[in-house]
Order: sequence, then C-alpha cells, then structure tokens
Amino acid sequence: MTKRVLLGGLVHETHTFLEGTTPLEDFSIRRGEELLATRDDGSPMSGVMAVSDEAGWEVIGTIDLRTAPTATVEDAVVECFWDNFRAAAEREIPKGIDGIYLVLHGAMVCQTILDPEGEVVERIRALPGAAEIPICGVLDLHGNISRKSIELTQGLVAYRNNPHTDARQAAINGARLLDRMMTTGQRPVSVWEQPLVMWPPTGVGTADDPMRTLEAKARQIERENPDIAVVNVMAGYSFADTPMTGVSFAATTFGDVETARNKIRELCEWTITHRQAGNVVDTPLSEVIGEILDKASRGEGPIIIVEPSDNIGGGAPGDGTSILRAFLEHGIDNSAVVINDPAAVAALSASSPAERVQLPIGGKGSRLAEGPVPIEVELLSTSDGQFQLEDPHSHLASMNGLQIDMGPSATVRHGGIFILLTSRKTAPFDLGQLRSQGIVPEGLSVIGVKAAVGHRQAYDRIIKSSYTVSTPGPCSSDLKTFPFRHIRRPIFPLDELD
Repeated sequence: MTKRVLLGGLVHETHTFLEGTTPLEDFSIRRGEELLATRDDGSPMSGVMAVSDEAGWEVIGTIDLRTAPTATVEDAVVECFWDNFRAAAEREIPKGIDGIYLVLHGAMVCQTILDPEGEVVERIRALPGAAEIPICGVLDLHGNISRKSIELTQGLVAYRNNPHTDARQAAINGARLLDRMMTTGQRPVSVWEQPLVMWPPTGVGTADDPMRTLEAKARQIERENPDIAVVNVMAGYSFADTPMTGVSFAATTFGDVETARNKIRELCEWTITHRQAGNVVDTPLSEVIGEILDKASRGEGPIIIVEPSDNIGGGAPGDGTSILRAFLEHGIDNSAVVINDPAAVAALSASSPAERVQLPIGGKGSRLAEGPVPIEVELLSTSDGQFQLEDPHSHLASMNGLQIDMGPSATVRHGGIFILLTSRKTAPFDLGQLRSQGIVPEGLSVIGVKAAVGHRQAYDRIIKSSYTVSTPGPCSSDLKTFPFRHIRRPIFPLDELD
C-alpha cells in the first residue's frame, strides 16, 4: 500500500544578540502542493522528494517557513507553522498517515519559546492519533538540539559536513530511515547527550579538529554497531542564547538503548578533553595586514581575508566596512568585497554605467561595526541580483536551493577596489556570486569574505592563502564578549571546567 507522509519545514538560525526581531513577513512561506515543487531545486527538501518518488510515497505538504539567519524570531512564526501543520494533520491522520518528515534547522529561538523545534515536536505528539506515527527529518549541523527534540522522534539526521555540502544527502538519509520504519514496522529509539562545551562557528569546520575527529568517531560507531542507524554530531550555534546551546550528540538505535547512550557519552568525554581545540579566536587584522600586502605585491593571489564577525551565514548584516577600510588605507588594487547595502543600491538606481557617485557605503546594520565609508565610486553595472549556483553542493544550497536572489545589486569601483553592493544579504558560499556580476574571482589579488567556514567549499579551490581576522561586528569568535542569560552554567569557554 502507498505510504502517506506529512511533510513540513521550519528553518531559521537565530542570533539572539542582534538588535530587533524577525517578523513573519521576513519568512519565505510555501504551503501545500508548493512543497512538492522543490524536487529539483537542490535543497534538503528536494532530497525528501527524491526518496518519495523512488519509494512511492504520497506526500502531503503542510507548510515550509524559512529565512536567512537573523535576530530573535517573533512567536507568530511558530504559530503560523503550527496552525497550518495542525490543520493538515487533523484532516489527514484520520485517513491514515504512516510517517511525518520535518525539515528543520535546529537553532531557532522565538520571543517566548527558546526551543521551537522541541515545542513543535511535542505538539505533534499530542495530536489525536499521532503518538505512534514515526517522525524523522533533517537538521543543520549547527542546531542547538534539545533532549525533547531527539527523544520524541525516531530519526532526525544531521548534516555531516561543514561547509554543508551534504545537506541534501542528509535529508535523503533521514527519508530512507523513515521509509524503513514504515515498511518494517520497526520503531527505533533515539537518545541524546550534551557536554558542557560550546564552540564559535570558526571552530567547527569538519575539515579540522575537533569536528573532524568527532565525525570520524561517529561514523566508526555506526560501522561497528549495525543496530545504530544514525549518530549525529551537533556542533551547535553559539550566538543563540538558550539552555540547549552548544555541542550535543544523538543516536538512533534499533538495538540496545544503553549501548547507544554509552557510545555518545564517549563522544561527550572526548569533547570535554579536547574542548580547547574548537575555541578558535581570530587574529586582529592589524597583525596580518603587512604579510597580506607583501604577498599581494608579489602577485601571490588570490588571497582571502575572512571576517567571521560579519558572517552573513551566522546572522550578521554583511555590511561591515573594516576590510573595505583596509583596502582603501593600504591602496590594495585588484581587490573586491561584497557589502549588503540596499540604500546604496537604491541611490545608484538612477545612475548610468561609468557615472561617478559619492556614497556612504555599508556600516548601517550593526552598532558594533565601524560605520559607513563615504567614498566616490564609479558605477560599473546593475542587475536584479539573481544567479544560479555553480556548485550544486554549495553551502548555500542547504539554505536556498540552486537559484539565489541577492535582490537588486550594483557593482562599483573605487580605484582598483571592486565593491559588489546587494539588497539582500547573501552568504559568500559560491563563486557564481561574484562571477554573475562581472567579477572574476580567480583573477583578483585580495578578496574580503564575510563568513566563518561555509565559504571554504568555494574559495579553497582557487586561493593561494587565507587569513581569518578579528574585526568589529556581531559574530565575534570570542564568546566571552556576549551577555549570555539563558545558557546553562558552567560551560566552556565562558567558565573553566574541573
């Protein structure tokens, strides 16, 4: 018989230390059949649709809400998700539902709900007829996952790579796990453990330790214990102030529960022992600019200057001006930086190519940044800001699919400095961002990159060297600078552990 599956999505990475809130109007919303139209867009949800096609599911779309990382989410977002999901569930469960699949991020925070994912799962379980329906899904590796989220579900599968080159595959793995449950009737148990450790985004790339070793250990557990279907290594998202914030581990087992729990406790112990490896604090730009200038003068480019404090993928505005100021101060020719500045784009809308305009660029989105830079620029081109990913496995695909929209955009030049101005902040995770606007990244000397780790899939292939630097901004790697209120204490690196 055809397996009937309810599908829903709730995706947001919440930076609770940013000013303001994120309202429902800022979310992209798809309802009902619109969710099924994602099957070819390269996103995690497209992975679910691929499995549904091969396994012959009947998928009932409920609602999908998502937007880029921003400030604390207004409660209306969760209630919108719940109203739509509940209406579909109450209509369809009496007809027979075999499984539920959720596409989640895992680090969402609302005004009065610190654990929206756990809240949603708990509400689903309380629906009439839903207590025994298996719930599976996909999670971002950066989720701050609660015990409730894991132990009330049967198979949430996290990405294994950061940059997130495997987001679609993780969704496929979760969907195949759900299909196994629906086919066999088996119901595994999921367990969760959490060490007293959190790491900044700069410390959780999976090409480096500690995440490289933790992921290898997780895969070894799966190989050596066939009953354990999934071991999740959750790096956490340290800019969300919640009791769940930080590293966590989960396992789904069809076998002995205590065996699975003991295995992830071993991962917790390793994490505590090696906690310092993930506490990556960046070098001030002033300390490395001389070395960068020396390499640039010898033609050893492209060189990238990575600025985690303005990490768009972490929720920052993407309009910090520190790197632009360095380019200007030191006269770094054949350089480029992307700055999200809708006001500057709008001011250029009446200008013609080759026209020179005086503009205050950037520095408008965070009180921590250095403020706008007033300079004269030459307009090179304008566009609608849309481009298709060059790399279908880009970190961006996990967020937006293959088609990216930067909003109305303008490319300007000041001397030898190219500046791409966007109206919608867009993480620098694909070289098509620059190339689509007439900037050839391989031919540049120095490039400013507003990211932490997610850029590496794109840029590591073309660069000669990379410098990750400390600049003013809301996504600093020094976690001791943030005023945490809700996080459990003690926790490393805020506190020393015995």
